[in-house]
Amino acid sequence: MFDGVLAEFGTRYLISIVRVTLQVSLAAVAVSTVVSLLLAGLLGFRDFRGRQAVVSVVNTGMGFPSVVVGLLVLLLLSNAGPVGGGFSLGLPGVGVLYTFGGVELLYTPTAMVVSQVILATPVITSVTLSAIEGVDDSIRDAAFAAGGTARDVQVAVVREARYGVVTAVLAGFGRAVSEVGSVLIVGGNIAIATEGGARVAFTRTLTTAITLESRQGNYGTGIALGVVLLAIALSVNALGNVVRERGRA
Repeated sequence: MFDGVLAEFGTRYLISIVRVTLQVSLAAVAVSTVVSLLLAGLLGFRDFRGRQAVVSVVNTGMGFPSVVVGLLVLLLLSNAGPVGGGFSLGLPGVGVLYTFGGVELLYTPTAMVVSQVILATPVITSVTLSAIEGVDDSIRDAAFAAGGTARDVQVAVVREARYGVVTAVLAGFGRAVSEVGSVLIVGGNIAIATEGGARVAFTRTLTTAITLESRQGNYGTGIALGVVLLAIALSVNALGNVVRERGRA
């Protein structure tokens, strides 16, 4: 099976697909983790008006349809969108005072990262918040009794919930690396030809490559690529299990 993939694609092409997949997913998860930790910390340690509404939005975001996210990012980054097309400021009767130029991010790995950040952030935030809220109150009480400040209590709680945070990050990575709908819309599933005639993936990931091969009837190649994707997911989960087991030890 894998010999057929290498014969069909070439080693360089297959490696480029795996590289794009990992670069986009890891970059998205890194950004999502920072945003999610800040948001989960705010929701877990602060009580403010509208908190429950924010939590409901985060939990709802875990089920965001990927194609809808892809469409929103497409509209945002297209030439007619506020980011891709830019926008102008002016006054009635005066005309345009200043024009902000757009940026060409559509059909690039950056656009794919944006879409994956939107999809992964609710997952990481929700699981992290559950881990924080699941910490026993005795940890907070002990930190206060030891003379700790509010910041010290927060650090103690997060430290206790760190294994849940690891689980959250792994869940976010799983959401990102398995994504196909949004990255197909905003990335375009592009592969470019090199000077030697070989193909190299530009915005083509394992999931979009599997979709392409399946549509072309190359089911054996699609299955082989699926095995590669599954191996990546299992490797990341195995790493997470090692981290959790060492923590328990």
